[in-house]
Amino acid sequence: MKSFVTLFKNELKLNIRNMNMVIFAIIMPLVVLIILGFIYGTNAADNSAAYSFLEQSFGALCTISICAGGLMGLPLVISEYRERKILKRFQVTPVSPLKLLVVEFTIYVVYCLASMLTLIPAAMLIWNVRISGSLLAFLGSWLLTMVSTLSIGMTVGGVAKNSKSASVIACILYFPMLIFSGATLPFEVMPEVMQKIVSVFPLTQGIKLMKSAFLGLPTQDAWIPIVIMATVTVICTGIAVKFFKWE
Repeated sequence: MKSFVTLFKNELKLNIRNMNMVIFAIIMPLVVLIILGFIYGTNAADNSAAYSFLEQSFGALCTISICAGGLMGLPLVISEYRERKILKRFQVTPVSPLKLLVVEFTIYVVYCLASMLTLIPAAMLIWNVRISGSLLAFLGSWLLTMVSTLSIGMTVGGVAKNSKSASVIACILYFPMLIFSGATLPFEVMPEVMQKIVSVFPLTQGIKLMKSAFLGLPTQDAWIPIVIMATVTVICTGIAVKFFKWE
């Protein structure tokens, strides 16, 4: 446990000094919230529901940091360590692949949590956004969305040969999920065919689950997104650990 805490502190310090994740995982979602707040305020987005645009899109805003950390930050850090032979040095220490992956995983959990803790007070205090549904259900769906997305990043970082290949894979995953999962472009405005296609993304399922929990809307077949995200988490974590490459 002591070695884990020491490694976590050192890795977190190095990560914060880089500032990329501070900007893209914490500052960027807050900036998007502020922009949307000034544009839409707390006016209802349509006549069928008394929910503001911010309330309807709050879950999606929370996934911006998840995307940044899970699909870009995590895989690129691990692959860069491999390319710079840092992982090879870890190999001769008591640090196991699982411990290293868990440390890096935990760092991006901290970023996502920090983003959440800035978004919720800002939305509530400035634009009077309120959780109409269950806070516990919302946090549970957010947690499952985060874990499943970060597990994908662990897989890419764990098996990519170098930072270049990891960057290519990360971009292929990051931009489609960010744009088409509902994190930026609302899922409801997409053509029906596209909705069916992007529904395979775990992030899409997570956003739909978070929206229902936040607004207190009835969720039909809630077990489907839960099973999809849980399955992705188990499979990706297993692959990342089993096929982890030190060099």
